[in-house]
Amino acid sequence: MAIDEDFVEEERPICTVLGGRSFIGRSLVAALLKSGKWIVRIADSAPSIDLDLTERDLAVSEAVSSGFASYFQVDVRLKSQIVGAIEGSSVVFHIDATDSSLNDFYHQHPIIVQGTKNVINACRACKVKRLVYNSSADVVFDGTHDIYKGDESLPYPWKFKDMLNDLKSQAEALVLFANSFDGLLTCALRPSNPFGPGDANLVPSLLNLAKSSFSKFIIGSGEKISDFTYVDNIAYAHVCAEEALCSRTASVAGKAFNITDIQPMKFREFASPILEGLGYQSPTIKFPASLVLFFLVLVNWLFEKLGCGRSTDSIVSPTVFHLVSRTRTFSCLRAQNYIGYRPIASFEKSVAATIELFSHIGEASLYSRCQGMNEPSKVEKLLGSGTIADILLWRDEKRTFLCFLATSILFYWFFLSGRTFISSVANLLLLVSVLLFSNGLMPPSFRLCFKNEKMSSDHFQVSQTTLKNGFMFLFSIWNQCVQTLRSFAQDGDFGIFFKALVFVYLFKVLFSFSVSAVIAAGLVFAYTAFLVYEQYEHEVDRTAFSILVGLKRLTVLVMRKLPESATSFLNIHLASSLHGESTMVKDQDNVAAM
Repeated sequence: MAIDEDFVEEERPICTVLGGRSFIGRSLVAALLKSGKWIVRIADSAPSIDLDLTERDLAVSEAVSSGFASYFQVDVRLKSQIVGAIEGSSVVFHIDATDSSLNDFYHQHPIIVQGTKNVINACRACKVKRLVYNSSADVVFDGTHDIYKGDESLPYPWKFKDMLNDLKSQAEALVLFANSFDGLLTCALRPSNPFGPGDANLVPSLLNLAKSSFSKFIIGSGEKISDFTYVDNIAYAHVCAEEALCSRTASVAGKAFNITDIQPMKFREFASPILEGLGYQSPTIKFPASLVLFFLVLVNWLFEKLGCGRSTDSIVSPTVFHLVSRTRTFSCLRAQNYIGYRPIASFEKSVAATIELFSHIGEASLYSRCQGMNEPSKVEKLLGSGTIADILLWRDEKRTFLCFLATSILFYWFFLSGRTFISSVANLLLLVSVLLFSNGLMPPSFRLCFKNEKMSSDHFQVSQTTLKNGFMFLFSIWNQCVQTLRSFAQDGDFGIFFKALVFVYLFKVLFSFSVSAVIAAGLVFAYTAFLVYEQYEHEVDRTAFSILVGLKRLTVLVMRKLPESATSFLNIHLASSLHGESTMVKDQDNVAAM
């Protein structure tokens, strides 16, 4: 959407922001308009500017209506469209429209590398004076070695583990090499871990971790530190670089500059205030980084072999993994000395603005968590909503771990030690007796204190109600067994027959294994299955429902394939079975009413 700019003050120069609707581009456009020095051309790949109701977009809307801003649809893969947008501009800010979720070389290379070549050639053809390229501090990171206070003299790695960093390094080298050709002055900025309003990479990765209940884990030692850069500080650095290219050409042109908040910190120190501000749990439990990396590689390999589109990157992105497993800090002395960069937003202000933007997600999280506290989940109700539920659902990690450790020791003591059950009990009682006797011999200062409160005789009495309920429960089980055997002997109740058949088969399969293997599997199941079901309750329910629907459809198809005589025979017996069950339910209801 080009506009007639003749009525605009002629003393204002024109600048173009390629990628002006990207995460960093939006903040840069807002900073340029706020300065009041520029006519800003916003160029991006979308057909229209698509403004929203945020404060920054409202300022852009006013600038467009007043003629101080205009929008151009530009595909950087086409040089002609770039020329149409930047012609007449004094300076071009090039922000790559990179998408870290698309790990596709054939999609990213034409945009990042070939697109940057087209931008350089278009700037030279249009006699643009200055070109500022937004690069990344990770262009010197090989994905393996730590970087501590790295400066701009660090070379590009011989081999990259991350494709985007490889492509960004190529684009940056092209921009710096193009300096002084046809009067074009260039420089590159290297922000480290950008975040803030509009972030589509770092903060969303944190939220994915939080939603997946992985935010409580600290991957690695938790002592690795990194630099982070608020988006408004990055935008300010671009403004400083453009001004420095005008006045201090020799020390700025053809150079790269690290840009950070100059406040390196541990990843959990960065993530905790954001997650807690949005209502999620901050990381507390340490987990070895090597095991996480092995898990990611293994699961991604399985997804590729199975041809699935989804991978673990949606949960633990490479960006987050590198943040928690490597130290990456960078020196900003060159940027401070030569382009006059200083962070304009503190970390506290940056976090507050980020939380405000993502507050709708945080409100949903808080609401769902409050709902979860007020209304117990299905599995919590199944476990009784008490101490056992808290332990098996890992509500208190330390308590659950101690219980798991204790049950594991008991399992080893009784089943894996090679002793008989009675000898294991005797040895356990002997051990407890020795410990108690030793505790009594120790000095009072070292003695373990036990509260020996006298128990009343009521603790050893069983009430008549308890006895009655217990006997009634045993009688009901006996009556059900007798009724089941009678139905087998009298008529062909196929419903009960199949239920009994399945039960006996499962009983046979269960006891085909050793008792120790069954108990071990039960322990693992108890400490994992309930937690997994609570986290993925809806997915499991949908899967179970789909299986039931499939079984019903399969039953219908089988019934259609059977002869008519067999079909009528089954229908008659199924109907009689259902009628018998309904009659039994009515009888039970009548007895309960009496």
